[in-house]
Amino acid sequence: MLRRLYDWTMDKAAHRHAERWLFVISFMESSFFPIPPHPLLGLMCLAKPDKALRYGIICTVSSVLGGLFGYSIGYFAYETVGISILKGLGLWESFPAAACYLREYGAEIILVKGATPIPFKLITLTAGFIQMDLFTFTWASIVSRGFQFMLVGFLFWKFGAPIKKFIEKYLGILSVAFVVLVVGGFFLAGALSGTGGTSERCANVISMEQLPAPN
Repeated sequence: MLRRLYDWTMDKAAHRHAERWLFVISFMESSFFPIPPHPLLGLMCLAKPDKALRYGIICTVSSVLGGLFGYSIGYFAYETVGISILKGLGLWESFPAAACYLREYGAEIILVKGATPIPFKLITLTAGFIQMDLFTFTWASIVSRGFQFMLVGFLFWKFGAPIKKFIEKYLGILSVAFVVLVVGGFFLAGALSGTGGTSERCANVISMEQLPAPN
């Protein structure tokens, strides 16, 4: 079953419209879509390693544009749309702490969290809500998302054939590892409201009423 799904996805990844799907999924994932673009990006790079860098660029550009869309939702439509998205994705409880951290650390949080499995949509919606400086949000998003996606593109471009053989040999193990990574990202997002943060003031924020006033 897993092998058939892999072969089917590989075929779709090499489809003539695959780049459009990669763009759309990367865009949506940065603002409201729960499925990350990494599986499609990886399989497209596997199918055509010579275009891996191009795919990394597409993913980066569309993800940043999607992040700006998520920012606009948080800025203009937090009450009507943003809250529903956060609750639907299970990120509502993490939102107050995320808002506090972004207000306290700005670009530093985007650079760190945007390159980890923590859902980037949590960062984009929160940044819009706190009205973070748009220029800072944009350049930090380009750096963090670019690092993540271009690294994948470079590795597949440089070592495409060996990586493909490795993945096909250990497909089952890697599939489990990927699921664990994604699920772990959501747990890390929840940890934003825990006690292990770098700012005790933000670590203890569990509701919007507790959100400190901006400096």
